[in-house]
Amino acid sequence: MNLIDIAQQFSDEDKARAFFEKLRWPDGVFCPHCGVQGEAYRLMPKEGTKTHVRKGVWKCGACREQFTVTVGTVMEDSHIPLHKWMMAFHLMCSSKKGMSAHQLHRMLGIGYRGAWFMAHRIRYCMTQEPLKSKMSGPDSTVEVDETYIGGKQRGHGAGKPTVYNSNKTPVVSLVERKGKVRSFPVERVTVNNLKPILAQHVAPTATLNTDDNTVYAFMGDKFAGHEVINHSIKEYSRHEGDKHVTTNSVEGFFSILKRGVYGTFHHVSRKHLHRYLAEFDFRYNARDVEDGERATLAIQGVEGKRLTYRER
Repeated sequence: MNLIDIAQQFSDEDKARAFFEKLRWPDGVFCPHCGVQGEAYRLMPKEGTKTHVRKGVWKCGACREQFTVTVGTVMEDSHIPLHKWMMAFHLMCSSKKGMSAHQLHRMLGIGYRGAWFMAHRIRYCMTQEPLKSKMSGPDSTVEVDETYIGGKQRGHGAGKPTVYNSNKTPVVSLVERKGKVRSFPVERVTVNNLKPILAQHVAPTATLNTDDNTVYAFMGDKFAGHEVINHSIKEYSRHEGDKHVTTNSVEGFFSILKRGVYGTFHHVSRKHLHRYLAEFDFRYNARDVEDGERATLAIQGVEGKRLTYRER
């Protein structure tokens, strides 16, 4: 679906709620409190009484607890209507360089604080679960590189930028050749910081493609191969028989990330950088599907996740 379809088909709360229920409970309603499936029933007001029953409320016949489709998700306790949540999911999943909270605030007609918190909760849905499989890529090649996200140093010490007083945060990304990306903010680009990331996420059978940063030279012996592209002499790609040595894939991901950070958000704090990385990783990894399917994948990630304003 595109944005016009969503606006026409899910223009009110009831239609949006029915969609979320169908997506979350395709095999029947289950209770988020006790986990029992098939015992819940929808609460309806009795005829001839003045008892008020809120729409969308279910009651579990096993534990007797009441719940709605948003309980146990990032949308729990939100006062924002579900059809606006649905539009926000679509907008953030279809915007290649992201969408700011100010833009959501204007387009959806909600307060800025609510739009900002909504955007962070949607990014939380986009977070990849702990992955057991390691990256190797179709041709067993994984590109690794680092970049720096942040603004210029201001105030005292601005004229003497160093690794320690810079406002920039290092980000390391791993890209499977023609595959997926995983990004990580790090304190500093050192062997001690990068070695656990590579050991956890890259298979020993893979071949690393990196630039000529000396940090990677100390980790190449842990993998099947390590090919270095020498950026210092303006080398960006070379062919050695059937091998293509380059870091163009990860550099392409960084170009999207930086255009989004500086062009859309303008500033991203270190505290929240990991959530923005999850957003850009998610869109990149789902780049081969349509916008509506990508939004559906994000909505399916709401299950079992809870993010309060204090934890943001």
